[in-house]
Amino acid sequence: MSVSTQSSSTAALVADLENAPTERREACFEALLDVVWRDGAPTTGAGEAIPLMVEGIRRRPTPLLLLLLGLLAGSGGSDLTERVSGGIDRYLDLLGMNEAELTPVLLYLLGNLSGDRDAILASEGVAELPEVDRARLERALARFDVDHPDLGRAWPSPAVWRLNQAEIDFDRTWIDRLTPEQARVNWDNDTRTLSAYMGGRARWMTRTGSLPDPEEMTRTAREPKDREGSVDSIPSEEVLFDRLVGLLRCPSCDEVLDRNGPVFCCPACSRAAPTAEGIVDLFEPFIDGAEPDEDDATAGLLGKLANMPSMGRYYEEVLRPAFLRVAGGNWARAITPENEDDYIRGHVRPVRGPVLDLAAGAGRWTSVLARHVGEERVIALDSGLPMLNLLRKRLPGVPAVLGSALDLPFPTGSLGAVNCWNALQAFPEQAGTAIREVGRCLRPGGTFTLMTFRWADDPLERHFQESHHFPSRPEGMLLFTSEQVRTWLAEARMRVVDASGEEGFLFMTAVREEA
Repeated sequence: MSVSTQSSSTAALVADLENAPTERREACFEALLDVVWRDGAPTTGAGEAIPLMVEGIRRRPTPLLLLLLGLLAGSGGSDLTERVSGGIDRYLDLLGMNEAELTPVLLYLLGNLSGDRDAILASEGVAELPEVDRARLERALARFDVDHPDLGRAWPSPAVWRLNQAEIDFDRTWIDRLTPEQARVNWDNDTRTLSAYMGGRARWMTRTGSLPDPEEMTRTAREPKDREGSVDSIPSEEVLFDRLVGLLRCPSCDEVLDRNGPVFCCPACSRAAPTAEGIVDLFEPFIDGAEPDEDDATAGLLGKLANMPSMGRYYEEVLRPAFLRVAGGNWARAITPENEDDYIRGHVRPVRGPVLDLAAGAGRWTSVLARHVGEERVIALDSGLPMLNLLRKRLPGVPAVLGSALDLPFPTGSLGAVNCWNALQAFPEQAGTAIREVGRCLRPGGTFTLMTFRWADDPLERHFQESHHFPSRPEGMLLFTSEQVRTWLAEARMRVVDASGEEGFLFMTAVREEA
């Protein structure tokens, strides 16, 4: 195909998209997308197509054309970005009109035009944006300062991160340890994540024809919600830890740990795990041939808890809702926390034995489990001490274990049920290992309930999903297919009895089969 023939064909596709009735827009969009962007990257014909698309925007401001221009500016090299920049005056005029159906797409497009930073930030349209959108755009366009890198608190918008001094000091500690090269990688990942968030929001809107629901962008100063029980009803630490006697395995040799005052000791290898504030620390146990000193056993863990910043509350009130939009396509809140509560209550059916909340986080769904089966049956496990610290404040009647989902510290066939909510995607390469561990620990007939996320069917939505670079997986997000999860469950001898979920959510319940 000659250049002139290709240009003519692309011009026809642009015109088709401009003039398409509602029912044909997606088909026309897919046809043009296939010409300019394929397999996660711009095609060789993208450069020739961009001026035609900019021309189309000057004729008629089509949201899907604006989305494609933003995609090419963010996915291609400087040459493509400069070509997209040719329409900057038109984009800023459109932003100034403050039209609800165009603004999310324009913000994504403008956030990928860092060369036009000064003109964009000086425009009247940016001045009229809500604070969260303006702060996100400003950060997407910001220049990296190697001497004073501002890292880690950009997503979902810098406007949500109103840090106290302890939190600022916490950030500076880890940022100051980075080399300039590491700081740059973190900066670029933060920028890509913001762009992907804006892109995912824009794509959902163009696909559904609906405006996203308002974002949760404030953190309250109150104490954690759902604190269970009166002061008189809260069990002592001795009672809490007595519940774990006979249930914890040694991380070194798999022997069942004995309780010895404020520590759990291995009778075989003398390894011991300290306890404090209702938490057993299986990540940093000490080894001592003699009887462990009680003060030494708890001092380190108590020190960590006392000096811990309060970041955990951001997770539940701001970050988790934002993550559900990104990973699950929950821009219109098709899934609410109440839906999740109902699923857990309707599907957790424990047999004899404790009920484990695996990767329990800050305890939001641990509290649902506790009300459903009785908190005296529930154990919480997570690999993050800040989260468990928050969980224990919310649920002082539930013991917590700092440990690994990939090597559960429980004997084979010891648990009555396991719940793992919104967590498998945090360790996606090892998700199958975690599921096998659940199958090992469950008693026959016990249920395993889980919620995680699947890849979007739409290729652009999937692109924006995987373009999120979080600290737990800086190389980009990795999600699942329903078939993958079903295969892992079958390999762990668990039979799926329910599979459901809206948009990109996966809700599943499986039952451990007889040995």
